[in-house]
Amino acid sequence: MTSVKDFRIDKEPTAEDLGRGAFVFTDDYSVFDWGKMPDEIPQKGASLCTMGAYNFEVLEQNHIPTHYEGVAVPGEAVGADAERAVVDLSEALVAGVAPREMVISLTQVPDLPHDGADYDYDAYHEAAGENYLIPLEIVFRNTVPVGSSLRKRSEPAEHGLDYEEWPDEPVDLPEPIVEFSTKYEKQDRYLDREQADRIAGEADIDRLEELALSVDHILTEQAARSGFVHEDGKIECLYYQGEIHVADVVGTFDENRFSYDGQEVSKEVLRQYHKRTQPEWVEAVSEAKDAADERGVADWKSLCEREPEPLESAVIETARDLYCAGTNAYVGGDVFEAPDIETAVEAAREL
Repeated sequence: MTSVKDFRIDKEPTAEDLGRGAFVFTDDYSVFDWGKMPDEIPQKGASLCTMGAYNFEVLEQNHIPTHYEGVAVPGEAVGADAERAVVDLSEALVAGVAPREMVISLTQVPDLPHDGADYDYDAYHEAAGENYLIPLEIVFRNTVPVGSSLRKRSEPAEHGLDYEEWPDEPVDLPEPIVEFSTKYEKQDRYLDREQADRIAGEADIDRLEELALSVDHILTEQAARSGFVHEDGKIECLYYQGEIHVADVVGTFDENRFSYDGQEVSKEVLRQYHKRTQPEWVEAVSEAKDAADERGVADWKSLCEREPEPLESAVIETARDLYCAGTNAYVGGDVFEAPDIETAVEAAREL
């Protein structure tokens, strides 16, 4: 399904009913929309699955509907007769299992026809009916980190900030802001509210914004309890018989940006590392995306003249420790054998 997690269907959704399936998290990583990068980060998949499951369970405790059903673990680990058992995260962790598989309800995802860069959302919704994945990403922002795309698309004054230009440091926003971007287009683009409302179909755009702000608030409070700052993130949602459910995966170090003691604790660490060590490749990616826009084609990657280089082993180890130590700190347990969060953060700061 994506470059960093696999997707399994156990029961197909229909026009009337949700199906069932699972995300199977891998140790792959992706930056700059490239897809699978040359290296793997050991235990990254289990880290993200653990953190994502933890957040879904917190959302459900706060009465936010989601598509989460539990984590899948070997049946023998939890005393079940079946080969595979679906349990709450806490039961998996008590059994000593850091899960890699998240069980979810499935909705329909129709094809999105396109001619070059023109996408036919009317056809998508005609096929979808009232049971579909909303083809939007709903982005929320609490701060504007140095690497945020918002700096390229707007001026500080537009967000109530008293700066003439963006400073070379993270900036806190007076209030969270919500933006909408495309999900299934070859190159994501931000949308105005009217465009987002049309692409959302039957789903109410005000309810999507309300959900995003609620999720943001809950994750921000959880992060603060663990010593993190929750900077920005996104949700994806499904629409089923008039109700919107939070879908995909929520609040992990890949989906969202977190910092700890002023240091990024997310895949932003790897993104910024590539900017420093492989600027030619990063520039080639940017040029390819611009060229694709100019030519009206969707496949920007075919226009990129460079490939990314592998990471050094020490960088992979630092990234692994950051994911594992960060997850331990966030969920409040020793799920992974890893240094404490302060040690992992200092190592990342020195990259």
